[in-house]
Parts: sequence; structure tokens; C-alpha cells
Amino acid sequence: MRFGVFYELQLPKPWDEQAEHRLIEEAIEQVQLADRLGIDNAWAVEHHFLDEYSHCSASDVFLTALAAKTEQIRVGFGIRQVIPNYNHPSRTAESVAMLDLISNGRVEFGIGEGATRLELHGYGIPTKNKRALSLEAAEQIANMMVMDPYPGFEGQGFSMPCRNVLPKPYQKPHPPMWLACTNRKTIEVAARNGLGALAFTFVDPEEAKTWADTYYSIIKSEQCVPLGHAVNANLAVVAGFSLHEDAEEGRRRGEDGFAFFRYAINALVANDIKPGRTTLWEEYEALRDRDLPTIAAPGIGTPEEFGTFIREFQEVGVDQIIFLQQGGKNRHEHICESLELFGRAVMPEFVEGREEREARKAAELAPYIEAALQRKQKMATLADDDIPVVFASREREAFYHKD
Repeated sequence: MRFGVFYELQLPKPWDEQAEHRLIEEAIEQVQLADRLGIDNAWAVEHHFLDEYSHCSASDVFLTALAAKTEQIRVGFGIRQVIPNYNHPSRTAESVAMLDLISNGRVEFGIGEGATRLELHGYGIPTKNKRALSLEAAEQIANMMVMDPYPGFEGQGFSMPCRNVLPKPYQKPHPPMWLACTNRKTIEVAARNGLGALAFTFVDPEEAKTWADTYYSIIKSEQCVPLGHAVNANLAVVAGFSLHEDAEEGRRRGEDGFAFFRYAINALVANDIKPGRTTLWEEYEALRDRDLPTIAAPGIGTPEEFGTFIREFQEVGVDQIIFLQQGGKNRHEHICESLELFGRAVMPEFVEGREEREARKAAELAPYIEAALQRKQKMATLADDDIPVVFASREREAFYHKD
């Protein structure tokens, strides 16, 4: 089992002038601690215009700061908005590759599309086409990171001429690619495209087993045709996270943040929103003891309870658990105490012998992955004589073609 920490950079109101700066500084300190403890991944979302729920709009900048201030932890786009209206594919390829070089090959590249009208309509993205636009762009981003030069593209979401997209990433052929998943259908999409599944929803072990069985059965089937130039066969799930030796204290510290996380995203999707005038935390507090359903909070409690939770997910085929630690108004010092307790009392059991288990898994999947890569229809490379010249001026181009 691998472990990660996850950042939306939530900031419920009211705010003061230093609130965003303090939030980011504390998040960086938390990831530095996670790095020292040996936690594997730090994931950051990319969201836009989602007051209170997520102030992590420039996750590439945030992840670069994390890479510069850590040594071992992998830094993950969890996810990058890849639809061209958000980020032109060439800019995403450049950003991912640059961060991979800066971090000495520690990047994970998750792709996504956005779920709210605030984001999608803010960039003029038609909701019904978002999945197709996202997958089209992601495939071309992978091509840009691999091909020298990139031959150019004419597609549904964007077009561009032949260019050499630089720099190229440290990891070859490119960093591991993942897809944000919220249900079984998207788990299937991830597997069919040879992408890791980042399950940003909360499931019990029984449901996780269904997802893992579905995911790996497709990875092993002829349905798997890689979107990128490698297959990343991994399933990660998000869980709440707040540990204390006293179970009630762990819940007191963490349940509000976990519940607010779930309330806020549903409200942003379902409710009418006036930009800049959200009242999500106020609404949550008003509903908390009346109308909100009781929410089970896996990952919140004692180290022993969390250890049992991890074992159950490990047994059903989950590869990584990602901690939702920075949610709502969870306090920085409590997050750090939870991480330290996890590193001391829980993690050693799951680190011991995992390289051998992962090696066995890789050996089992190797023939299926090789077969999947053979099914991929790669973009044709250009011979040197076919690479178009980019003329310095129209006059020079006209002179070249005058005959």
C-alpha cells in the first residue's frame, strides 16, 4: 500500500487578509512533514472560481514549491484541467515536463475535466462534450511529451501546427498518467485508457473491491488501449484523515472538515451560486445538526481503527490511500499531529515488504501491459524532409514558394 496527502486548499469563510497566505504556508509545512515521514505522494487539485471549497487554481505553481522543498515525496497533479479552454495542451505538456525535471522525476500526472458550471461555463466549455475534450487533449499531451517534433494536430477541441514541445520530461516516456474518477463508469474509462484511477469519492471496502475487480479485469483485457505511451495500472482512493489515541478526540478534530468537504462540492454543483458571495461554511453549520445525513468517516479515529481500515482496502486490491486531511477548518497543528502518529503507529506495517508485493504485481501484469501497448495506434512521426519550415516572414515564404 502507498499513501498520499491531498490538497484542495479549502478556506471556509470568514477570511482575513492573510488567510490564503497562511493556508498555503501551512500546507507546504504539512507536505514537508509527510516527506520526512516517508509518505509517498502529495496531490493537488486544479479548480477555478470555487470560493471556500478550493483555492488551488495554480496547482503547478504549488507543486513546484513542494518539489523544491522536499526530497522524496512524489508530487501529483490530482488533477490538471486538460481541456484546452482551461490550459492549452502544449502548455500542460511544458508544465508537467518542467516540474518533472525540477523534481528529478517525481511527478504524477492526473487528468480531469471539471464538474461545476462555475468552472466549465467560466471557460466556455460545453458540459456534454467535456469527457471527449479531456481525453482528446490528454492523448495529445502525452504525444507532445514524447515526440520530437510534435507533428501537429487538428481535433475537436484544439488545433496546432508542427512544433517541438519543450522541455521533455525526466521520466520516460512520460510521468505516470491518472484519471479522476467518481463512479464505476469512470473507473472503467480509466482502465480502458491504461490510466491510473484516482477515486475522488468515498467508498467502503465492498464497493472498493467491485471497483478494483472491474478495473483490473479491463486492464487485463483487449479493451485496454493506452491513451499515453505507458500503462499506469494503479487504483487510489481518498479517505478522511484525523488520528488520535483517543477516538472521540480524533473525530472531534476531523469530522467537521470531512463533512464540509462533502457538503461543499455537492452544494457547488447543485445550488445557485453568486460569485464571490458564497456562504458555504455558514450553510454547513446551519445544517450540520439538523438536515445533513450522518456521515461515516473512514480514516478518522485511532491508529488501530485506521490500520484495520487500510488492511481491508489492501486486501481488496486498492494500491494507494490518499488522506483528505486539509478539509474545512481542520487545524494545522492537528493535521501535523495526525501525520506524525500515522508515521509512528500505522505506516511501518504497510511499508514492510511492499516492494516485493509490487514486483509480483508488475510481473503478473507485464504481459497484459505489453499486449495493450501493442494495440495502441501511435501518431506517425515526421521524416526530417517532411518537417515543415516555419518562415521568418510572409515575404520569405512567398519567395520560397514562387516556383
